Amino acid sequence: MNSYIIIPARLESTRLPRKLLLRQTGKPLIQHTYEAACRATRPLGVRVAADHEEIAAAVRSFGGHVEMTDPNAPSGTDRVAEVARHLTEAELIVNVQGDEPEIAGSAIDLAIELLQANPSAVMSTLATPIRSRSQLNDPACVKVVFDSHRRAMYFSRSPIPHARQWSDALLHATPPHFYQHVGLYAYRRDFLLALAEMRPSPMEQIERLEQLRVLEAGHQILVGVVDEPTIGIDTPEDYRAFVSRASSC
Repeated sequence: MNSYIIIPARLESTRLPRKLLLRQTGKPLIQHTYEAACRATRPLGVRVAADHEEIAAAVRSFGGHVEMTDPNAPSGTDRVAEVARHLTEAELIVNVQGDEPEIAGSAIDLAIELLQANPSAVMSTLATPIRSRSQLNDPACVKVVFDSHRRAMYFSRSPIPHARQWSDALLHATPPHFYQHVGLYAYRRDFLLALAEMRPSPMEQIERLEQLRVLEAGHQILVGVVDEPTIGIDTPEDYRAFVSRASSC
């Protein structure tokens, strides 16, 4: 199945201003993400969906493919859908966040493979085991539970499943009881375009998690499990740690 990666890229960000253009490594952050996405073997190509000419100029400077999108788009999903409308040859679209410079190509391929193998599913995503109680209780860490067929049952900022009687042994069980949601999505193109037109759902608005719109509408989201989470860049501390890792490679 023909697939493309689209990276939604906003110039402004709340906790780390203009982070996609930071270049203490010698490359802008968006270039690191673009190059990481290119390591996936299944997609036919990578596109950046930019909201500002500065982002677009940075992508063009390293030879990347970029398209301008509505600067007032309400979400990254809307920005991805805007570019996907022009990719009529694409059957699957993968949304990779612009601040994920260390995303594994194998993780992207896994999300695609899940949809290729399961025609009834419209969307796939990833999860990784949670082994820390502080992480489990952190609202910034989104949790997911899924059934025996790896179909998502719910996503939440709260600990799910909630242990009626806590024991630290629960964190070390095999297979794991708790999973962190990894914010990478693959969609069937037609469904992505329909999703961008759907109104926010009640649970989505309460949890502020867009993927709940899909579940509330009765659709399947498949969940692939990876060993390690991707490390997004949200704060100055995140970026300093990334620069340190990049310089040691």
